[in-house]
Amino acid sequence: MRDGKRGNPLSKVGETRPQARAGGGAVDAFLEEARALAPAPPREGRGRLVFALDATMSRQPTWDLACGLQAQMFETTSAVGGLDVQLLYFRGLGECRASRWVGEPKALTSLMTGLEVRGGQTQIARALSHVRKEAREGRVDAFVYVGDAFEDEIDTVCARAGELGLLGVKGFVFQEGRDPNAERGLREIAKLTGGAYARFDAGAAETLAGLLRAAAAYASGGRDGLARLAAREPQARSLLADMSGGGGR
Repeated sequence: MRDGKRGNPLSKVGETRPQARAGGGAVDAFLEEARALAPAPPREGRGRLVFALDATMSRQPTWDLACGLQAQMFETTSAVGGLDVQLLYFRGLGECRASRWVGEPKALTSLMTGLEVRGGQTQIARALSHVRKEAREGRVDAFVYVGDAFEDEIDTVCARAGELGLLGVKGFVFQEGRDPNAERGLREIAKLTGGAYARFDAGAAETLAGLLRAAAAYASGGRDGLARLAAREPQARSLLADMSGGGGR
């Protein structure tokens, strides 16, 4: 993958600002930042979805799986106006990058297949901060996050997720495996954004494919789009049932 400034399809994602830890200071800081957030612009035309992936070493099996399945997200939404997707990933020692917005499956596939996983800790707060930036500068209908661990400071992550919830950006959070700490943190992201959480195993290709199709259906068609898909796909029905009420399209 090219890393030079000219022609580079991936750009570095900025660091998150320091966040207060648990207690009144964290709440005050969250409320102060929340007041400064502008509402997301009205949804027009094609849907927009950020596809965020943990690309640390433990993710190798699902990274390969996701590369093979992501094109199905576009196929699902072709009948309801299409979908633009931005790839976001983190790996290694502080590397977190985002692609340009793409509307062609082959473009995103080429970005993903050119990457390799690297050891490192999760950077979920940093990824959510990037989604927030995109939502404030333009429009993001939803984001997908796929991961198996949670090593961030949970207060920071929850603050970022709450901000996304206020902006109307739903999070579809998919956990590989059964790590209880990861489940607690990832469920909080889904809850605070008004989105949905689901778990899958690395060998369950069709489960992950169905979850990605469901997230894409929501990003391109709102609740109505997800409901139409839920009429024929079990993963979509599960996510629709899990979504929190209030503020959904």
